[in-house]
Amino acid sequence: MTDPLIRIAEALERLAPPPAPPADLEAHPAYVWRGRDIVPARAFAPTPLALLQGVEKQRTALLANLERLAAGHAAQDVLLWGARGTGKSALVKGAVAEVQAQGGRLALVEAATTHLDTLPDLFALLATTARPFAIFLDDLGFDAAADARALRSLLEGGAEARPAHCRLLVTSNRRHLLPRDLEAQSSAINPRDSIDDDLALADRFGLSLGFHVVDQDTYVAIVRGYAEAHGLVFDPQDAIQWATRRGSRSGRVAWQYVVELAGRHGKRL
Repeated sequence: MTDPLIRIAEALERLAPPPAPPADLEAHPAYVWRGRDIVPARAFAPTPLALLQGVEKQRTALLANLERLAAGHAAQDVLLWGARGTGKSALVKGAVAEVQAQGGRLALVEAATTHLDTLPDLFALLATTARPFAIFLDDLGFDAAADARALRSLLEGGAEARPAHCRLLVTSNRRHLLPRDLEAQSSAINPRDSIDDDLALADRFGLSLGFHVVDQDTYVAIVRGYAEAHGLVFDPQDAIQWATRRGSRSGRVAWQYVVELAGRHGKRL
């Protein structure tokens, strides 16, 4: 007689949807990794780099690195860290699109930060093609050192090396990805050594780019760029008051103001 547990397991396997067939890795500009399969990203339309103001140095550095990756040359893993809404994610997507517009075969693969343990499977899949890939992990942060082990292993290299044509692009609100908390390390024999080791996770990225809250003039310039791109007229003082009510100035707040402005004028973006 068949074991009841075996019959239950077989029934669950029949009910579970089969993995989707792999997407054509040569056909699309961007993909999404879902932990067990990869699918084309819908409507990949990043913000043009020209509209991302106040991040010129970061843009130049990231673009140069991605151009090297697209050309098959040595390239760095990249950590983009800093305040929320300062353009980190927009810059990643915009820079990839810019390289593609220049004729580069580079593609973006966005992977959820909850799927870090499946990234080796993703790398194994991407190793089947020579196309270069930028693996995008957005808004990453760890509350404990143990949670960061999967990423550290990927950056340091394990028994099975990452494909040379795949590099990580990670955004985070924390410069070191881990919180600076001595008390959390109270059980360590040498707390300072333990913390220094944890913070060194960020040092494993060859390129680290910081993003900061913009000043008022830069904020207004960002609003102006968005408004002109969409045929909208705006009052700088109104834009400043919007940011004041929001309690911050950033590229994200500037875009939210432009959305509000378009809505007032009965326009779609």
